[in-house]
Amino acid sequence: MPIGPARMPLFDHLGELRMRLVRIVACLAIAVVVFYMATPTISQFLLQPIAPYLPEGVDGLMSGTIVLDPFEAFATRFKISIWASIVACSPVILWQILAFFLPALKPKERKWFVPTFFSAVALFIFGTVFCYLVILSPAFQWLTEQAAGLGEVVPRASSYIDMIIKFEIGFGFAFELPLIVFYLVIFDVVPYKKLRGAWRTVYVALMVISAMVTPDASPVTMLLMFAALVVLYEGSLLISRIVLRNRIKKQNEEIEREEAEERELAKELAKKKAKKAKE
Repeated sequence: MPIGPARMPLFDHLGELRMRLVRIVACLAIAVVVFYMATPTISQFLLQPIAPYLPEGVDGLMSGTIVLDPFEAFATRFKISIWASIVACSPVILWQILAFFLPALKPKERKWFVPTFFSAVALFIFGTVFCYLVILSPAFQWLTEQAAGLGEVVPRASSYIDMIIKFEIGFGFAFELPLIVFYLVIFDVVPYKKLRGAWRTVYVALMVISAMVTPDASPVTMLLMFAALVVLYEGSLLISRIVLRNRIKKQNEEIEREEAEERELAKELAKKKAKKAKE
């Protein structure tokens, strides 16, 4: 898709923004109609990982859930179609957003545009797949077991689908962490040495993020996400060190020079204080 020039009048920028928003909305509208018709199949696909913790379905359905009224059925189908459309159209949405801001970047920064686009899409998809294959089953198993001795769990379709969608979206966005770490290093926002040295603080922050992102707030899900984020963080640092080794070397030299200057300044201040004390 075409990229606008770097310098345009204000109304031209607004026109380009409107054009890109129209493309996004049109793409989403078409996808919503398509996915709404396929909602039963999508819902069964979403419920597949937690099928062992649901009652047996009827009418050939893999797993049985209940719907209390027709309005809930419509709202649930619409919610599924909306989120499925957002995930399916995410490459188009992300491309339009990045393409709008691309003219403001310097030529050296523009070379990262296409890798950023594909990396962001791939990481988001990887996060949703990881959640689907690894997280959903143990998370719902633990949650279902909490009802032991309290009563029978009645699987309401709207609440189950809503929880699964929140899981998928949360993990999809959380798995963008390597991209964030990479750009913190490449744009000198936080040097690699500081990120490497402050790993304890980062781990605590990742634990907090895991508790905030997981919708059920269960220890099982939180620990699984925390472990995944730690692996992604360490992997992103390793990739940054390999790809940006020259930049990291310069960053380390700059930090060492600043630390040496601070030590010299501290020594001079200490000498001045000692001299005044003698006088």
